[in-house]
Amino acid sequence: MLNSLFASQKAWGKKQEETKMSQQSEMHLFAPGHSGCPGCAPSTVLIHVVDTLGKDIIVVNATGCMEITSSQYPHSAWRVPYIHSLFENAPAVASGISAALKAKGNHHTKVVVIAGDGSTYDIAFGSLSGMLERGDDVIYCCYDNELYANTGVQKSGATPIGAATTTSQAGKVHHGKEKERKPIVEIAAAHNIPYAASASIAFVADFQAKLKKAAQISGSKFITVNAPCALGAGFDGSISMKVARLAVQSRMWFLFEYENGFFKLNFNPKVAKPVAEYMQLQKRFRHLTPEEIEKIQKLCDHHYIEMLERQKASDAKKIVFDAVTQPPSTPPASPSAPAAPKT
Repeated sequence: MLNSLFASQKAWGKKQEETKMSQQSEMHLFAPGHSGCPGCAPSTVLIHVVDTLGKDIIVVNATGCMEITSSQYPHSAWRVPYIHSLFENAPAVASGISAALKAKGNHHTKVVVIAGDGSTYDIAFGSLSGMLERGDDVIYCCYDNELYANTGVQKSGATPIGAATTTSQAGKVHHGKEKERKPIVEIAAAHNIPYAASASIAFVADFQAKLKKAAQISGSKFITVNAPCALGAGFDGSISMKVARLAVQSRMWFLFEYENGFFKLNFNPKVAKPVAEYMQLQKRFRHLTPEEIEKIQKLCDHHYIEMLERQKASDAKKIVFDAVTQPPSTPPASPSAPAAPKT
């Protein structure tokens, strides 16, 4: 009888735990139970994208690790309308959906592209440029894990200088990737779109604010969010947020935005962390010599100076813009002269 009682209590406890987990899962529009790695930063990006933008969206997901881990038939982690497209055509698919919604008189549903850096920086680069040039009403969000995580940890246009991947190996002749990453946000902004931004999954409030701002703007919007891959970069998933935070604090990654052509640096710590502190947590940088790390440190310092100069130039541009576009103030009317006395 005692065994039966214990079994009953155990079953009840298990049911309570399952109920609690079910209630927690209902909190998010990107459901738990997907096959992403423990501590997967890109999966966290997806949670914040859909939870921030809400149910009235259509997600267009390019091929990539987040598509593989979230939508393998017959399962799906998506609780919003969702379409999977190819590596190379997610922007074009999103453009078509946006046009179809407008043709049907639907001007409220947001179309959101979610793609990795392999698709964004490389394979769909032309399609993305076309979407931005046309000004199609789409929010484009790149979860930037700085490599091709889905296909074997190859380098992408987002891979930072010095990082070892399966196609930028560290050996006697070559020591990891030898070129810097593409300035993808600047490239997007050069299409004269109303909004382009850089975010980080470790700075959630900033990321959510940028998503909300993008949702209020018509036309093409572009956001890339740093979300390091534990498997590809070589660190334990429990420190994903620490790695992402150090990327910003060491100036390996900047938080900034372009709004209607004006630049704003969103995070500017007075004292930066050493680049070495960020790199030592990841296997992809462990082959670098102190001299190579110092070279990368100088590059980061140089880019920081560029950011400050860009901010200064944008502030000056804004002053001139406001002076030119604001209507001139009307001088106060002079009091009318008193009427001459009648004679």
